[in-house]
Amino acid sequence: QVQLVESGGGLVQPGGSLRLSCAASRTIFSLRYMGWYRQAPGKQRELVAEITGGSRTNYADSVKGRFTISGDNVKQTLYLQMNSLKPEDTAVYFCKMNWSWGQGTQVTVSS
Repeated sequence: QVQLVESGGGLVQPGGSLRLSCAASRTIFSLRYMGWYRQAPGKQRELVAEITGGSRTNYADSVKGRFTISGDNVKQTLYLQMNSLKPEDTAVYFCKMNWSWGQGTQVTVSS
C-alpha cells in the first residue's frame, strides 16, 4: 500500500504564501494522475489543482492565478505553491496520486 505524506501546512496571514509538498512512500507504477484537493469544515472535498497525462494542469476557478501545481513523476513528489492566500482557502489539503490519498495537512489563513 502506497502512503502519501503531505507537509507544509500551517497558519498564515491573508495575502501570505505557503508551499505544500507531497511524497510517495514507494514507487507508484504508471503514475498518471496527481492532484491537490481540499476540504473545509462542513463542506465536501473539492479539487484544487491537478496534473494529468504528465503535464496538463487544471485549476479550480477560485485559485487560478494564485496557486501553482507542479510535480515530478520520477521522484514522485507533488507541490502546491499558494500565494495571495485568503481566509476562504482555509481547509485541510489532501494530495492524490492515481488512487492513493494523503492524510491531509491543515492550512489556516487568518489574521
